[in-house]
Amino acid sequence: MGIKNICCIGAGYVGGPTMTMIAAKCPHIQVHVVDINEKRIAAWNDENVDNIPIYEPGLSDLVSKTRGKNLHFSTNVEEAIQAADMIFISVNTPTKTYGVGKGMAADLKYIELCARQIAAVATTDKIIVEKSTLPVRTAEALRSILDNTGNGVNYDILSNPEFLAEGTAVSDLLNPDRVLIGGDQTERGKKAQQALVDVYANWVPKERILTTNVWSSELSKLTANAFLAQRVSSINAMSELCEVTEADVNEVARAIGTDSRIGSKFLKASVGFGGSCFQKDILNLVYIAQSYGLQEVADYWEQVIIMNDHQKRRFAKNIVKTLFNTVSGKKIALLGWAFKKDTNDTRESAAIYVADYLLSEQAEITVYDPKVTEEQIYSDLNYLGTRTDSENRKLLKVDKSPQQAAANAHAIAVLTEWDEFIELDWKAIYSHMLKPAFLFDGRMLLDENKLNEIGFNVYTIGKG
Repeated sequence: MGIKNICCIGAGYVGGPTMTMIAAKCPHIQVHVVDINEKRIAAWNDENVDNIPIYEPGLSDLVSKTRGKNLHFSTNVEEAIQAADMIFISVNTPTKTYGVGKGMAADLKYIELCARQIAAVATTDKIIVEKSTLPVRTAEALRSILDNTGNGVNYDILSNPEFLAEGTAVSDLLNPDRVLIGGDQTERGKKAQQALVDVYANWVPKERILTTNVWSSELSKLTANAFLAQRVSSINAMSELCEVTEADVNEVARAIGTDSRIGSKFLKASVGFGGSCFQKDILNLVYIAQSYGLQEVADYWEQVIIMNDHQKRRFAKNIVKTLFNTVSGKKIALLGWAFKKDTNDTRESAAIYVADYLLSEQAEITVYDPKVTEEQIYSDLNYLGTRTDSENRKLLKVDKSPQQAAANAHAIAVLTEWDEFIELDWKAIYSHMLKPAFLFDGRMLLDENKLNEIGFNVYTIGKG
């Protein structure tokens, strides 16, 4: 079963980069990325490829090489569905904000809308690929909708979760640890699996392409993110203990990271993890465990989220405590708003919650981030609903440079590990701040000794 035409519904952080890589490595396949968001599609088609809606190192180069050849971005969803042999569903699956499962379960309304649209349009057999992060047994719901509302068309449903890390998505796609493809273990299901295996085999070594049943594949994605987030919360828990015992969490992490059973990855203490996956996926896992009556399992994984929330709150509270127990009317510069470097994604970024806490203490906040727009920053704050948009805009300002943000500030908080912050002229920044000048390093990014020599009062997370 040779795939000649692929449609991907959803032009976001997963669909856009993944389809770009498939187009780059499979010139014999026409790849159509469709989305009902006209503004987003217009950005993907912008003549200046640097204006594409997702910032990932190396992505704009790949788009420029493939766009208009075998990579196409469009709002014509129905036409792309009809023409496709294989359809990737890559739409958002946010945490529910209403009804049963509110605050934990994945909201699958966009997935269901995709299924109903495919069923209404398709007149030829299709392979449907779940690319969005989904709770286990979602494929069952998809199959029910497709089989009961379609036009007598045969559908094969595969689970192909993404394991990309934002900021390194291109290299992760180019050289993945593994590609996971789950499908029905029937003769037809295995043929559908093989069709997707053959797509990835154009550049991924076959020993890295794993095939499982569809349920194992769906659950593996949630499990992988839960394990990674657990490591972050574990080292962050130790960072608090390090601070009160005068230990250094970096030294602790290095000591345990050399143990081959543990390894060194995801042992970097910080103000807390963010991004679109970790919190959402763990909450989903908690909800699934609760729905099956596995309360102890649910409690275990929920603690990872509780620790992460505590770390963000603790960091913000320490700023207030250090600045003589009040930040009312004091200017505090936040360097970084994205949840990590080399991305413009701000979903669940620690900076949002630190800013919100400080604003509630009547601080005057200035923000600088090299890739996040001013409107996105205000949108993130407004989403919390703590204040009105006009109140947020009055209390928080977005600046065009770190120097501008820090001028006349009482304190600086580093909340994203952008490389450019390491290279700043910190002497010059110090000279334009109010004294005593405080610096709170929430990413363990800067040289504390050099900053102390300049005159800063430095707080580095995880150090006593």
